[in-house]
Amino acid sequence: MNDGTYKAQQRLLEKFPKFAQLKIKNTHMIYLASDHAGYELKNQIGEFLKEMNLDFEDVGPHTYEAQDDYPDFIIPAAEKVAEKPLENKAIVLGGSGQGEALAANKVKGVRAALYYGGPKDIITLSRVHNNANVLSLGARFLTMDEIKEVIKLWLATDFTEEERHARRLEKILAYETKK
Repeated sequence: MNDGTYKAQQRLLEKFPKFAQLKIKNTHMIYLASDHAGYELKNQIGEFLKEMNLDFEDVGPHTYEAQDDYPDFIIPAAEKVAEKPLENKAIVLGGSGQGEALAANKVKGVRAALYYGGPKDIITLSRVHNNANVLSLGARFLTMDEIKEVIKLWLATDFTEEERHARRLEKILAYETKK
């Protein structure tokens, strides 16, 4: 997918917002989690999801603690996604989002993608090719307007189910479940 494809998809989402909303509604539940660096943006994302009439649960933190540890919130959010990995999703935030993506990816059934800026194709491809069910955002690198755009795009994008992408995900699942 190139930048032109992204722009075409973006125009469709803007032209047909109800269609985008229907696609997003396929998500059963969205879980939010962050560390201290993402705390304020996480709360703003919650308000944004309310405006979009989407079901979500804030896994935490519920108060700002400068010394908190992201695994305490990210792993429980990822575990909730893993309960229904094809339906549930999570949006997690940290300073760069990298540690949060690493923590989420330790949970079986979770496929976390990282975004902290750059081409929006990264967001689309995380869903189309990898069926990512967790989006990890770098709070120190993104504005709330950018985050809103990214969330709408990520939630409205479906997995392609092309054989080659499904095959690759099957291999990852086989590795995750081998004893």
